[in-house]
Amino acid sequence: MTTRLDHAFQAIDAANALDPNLDDGKPANLLYGQRMTEQQQHLFPQASDALRIACRGQHIERWLLPRDAYPMDRAGYLQWRQEQGRRHADRIAGIMADAGYPEDDIAQARKMLTKQGLKRDPEVQALEDVICFTFIRWYLGDFMAAIPDEKMDRIIHKTASKMSAEGRERALQEFPMPEAFAQHFRS
Repeated sequence: MTTRLDHAFQAIDAANALDPNLDDGKPANLLYGQRMTEQQQHLFPQASDALRIACRGQHIERWLLPRDAYPMDRAGYLQWRQEQGRRHADRIAGIMADAGYPEDDIAQARKMLTKQGLKRDPEVQALEDVICFTFIRWYLGDFMAAIPDEKMDRIIHKTASKMSAEGRERALQEFPMPEAFAQHFRS
């Protein structure tokens, strides 16, 4: 028997399987969603379905709106990221409705994906912690190779500042990092 959650995950995975960009031989956003689920299960094994779905679908069909569709400056990046969040929230809302989720669950997933209530809503913060853990575990190494050293300290600081105190503490326990980075994770 397929549950609502199974239905939602299957729909998200089917959409992300169409990503033409590959990572480790798989569609990049499909792999990203699976990695997000892995980190969510590690950090928040008792998560609500809304949080589980928001994690899996956080980058749903992200390739459809390429970064270069916006100016290649900080303001353009922020506009692109905000529009991606809105698009992801709309797409996930439709998937959840199709799966039979109530409007309250859909609204909560939408709130998480648009990051409304970061640092105030525990589930919005949980999603952010999962995002940061996924970034650190799977993407930081490649990212560091592409970014000049002088910018990395600021990026690590911003990553740590988005996390909850508990998330930063766990990151210090789970990820070996140089002191220059570790200092940003200490509360």
